[in-house]
Amino acid sequence: MQTNFTLAQLADPDTAESEKILRTCVHCGFCTATCPTYALLGDELDSPRGRIYLIKDMLENDKPATAQVVKHIDRCLSCLSCMTTCPSGVHYMHLVDHARRHIEETYERPLPDRLMRRLLALVLPRPGLFRLALAGAWLARPFTRVLPGRLKGMVAMAPRSLPAPSPVDRPQVFAAEGARRKRVALLSGCAQRVLDPGINEATIRLLTRHGVEVVVARGAGCCGALPHHLGKEDPALGYARANVAAWMREIDGEGLDAIVINASGCGTQVKDYGFMLREDQGWAASAARISDLTRDITEFLVELGLTAPVRRPGLAVAYHSACSMQHGQQIKTQPKSLLADAGFTVLEVPEGHLCCGSAGTYNLLQPAIATQLRDRKVKNIESLRPDLIATGNIGCITQIATGTRIPIVHTVELLDWATGGPKPAAIAHLPNESPAAAAE
Repeated sequence: MQTNFTLAQLADPDTAESEKILRTCVHCGFCTATCPTYALLGDELDSPRGRIYLIKDMLENDKPATAQVVKHIDRCLSCLSCMTTCPSGVHYMHLVDHARRHIEETYERPLPDRLMRRLLALVLPRPGLFRLALAGAWLARPFTRVLPGRLKGMVAMAPRSLPAPSPVDRPQVFAAEGARRKRVALLSGCAQRVLDPGINEATIRLLTRHGVEVVVARGAGCCGALPHHLGKEDPALGYARANVAAWMREIDGEGLDAIVINASGCGTQVKDYGFMLREDQGWAASAARISDLTRDITEFLVELGLTAPVRRPGLAVAYHSACSMQHGQQIKTQPKSLLADAGFTVLEVPEGHLCCGSAGTYNLLQPAIATQLRDRKVKNIESLRPDLIATGNIGCITQIATGTRIPIVHTVELLDWATGGPKPAAIAHLPNESPAAAAE
């Protein structure tokens, strides 16, 4: 794609990077075939190619964002399916991130929209505030009918009960069982530790059982993805710097072999810290080092080697690959191979490349499109008639669970169970072994 940025514009590092990305695009349209919003809406401007044209015009002409641009960029899930499909290697993620920052700086949203986005950026990254907000949602549930649209959706999505905070999420060190093979830091996260603290508990059990010492570092918290995708760059960079500082203290102390992430949306973000802080001389080198050390839990377990399972459930698992896993991190085979090695029958979900509609805060900000995508995903999953669903991202777990009665759990919970941990509560009603596995 030909561009006409001025030298003054290209002096800005973000604009220079976006110009490189734009010039990579050859208008081929392969991206339209796998874009969820284009599949639903059929509007060229709701495809990656259409959004690229809008972004190019806005940035190249140094124009404030218009309502039309905002509408179509807001509809983008940042699922990054287009990046997997693109034969030219267009790095759409960095381009749309730049567009969102530009929108945040140049466009004044209607007041209700501004307040909603500020609320999400403030509350979701802070576990204490998030718990209070969910308590408020319970109180508001009797008045759901009179609430405005988006607020009504938020109240409806709030879980009816919450587990107690887990002691594993406090800063501490968990010793390896037997000889220590590795030492890693685990990101305890923000929303996940509120909605399902059992995921971190299962991760720690699984890692320590495999001879890995696990550190929950003091000062590490939200990865920054939630404000980042809302275009709120300052808080996103603040979270990134806090995590880099916390993990570098561990590296400079007893050392770390990896930063392990069990929420794939967070993993995609942390792996991008090197890019996000590339122009910050005080942080660039450390951020790049952290990104290089970051591994999804399934990546790390494949490298480490999973021990032989103590039980082989044989249950049929529909594996849903989160967009941030398969497109953001290009992790496609590891979770499925681990589940198969652990004794589960892994089923491929039709249209597995399409997003479930969660996408961070997307299901709260774009509920109509998100619900259509959820229903499409659930239909494809239910066509397999699985015993359960597994995935590696808390957002997908929350989103899909609202549309089906099939139990859904995190991949790591199944791996923990198969290698000696407790049975996940969500599948307590399922047999410990399928009839076929029991007969073997």
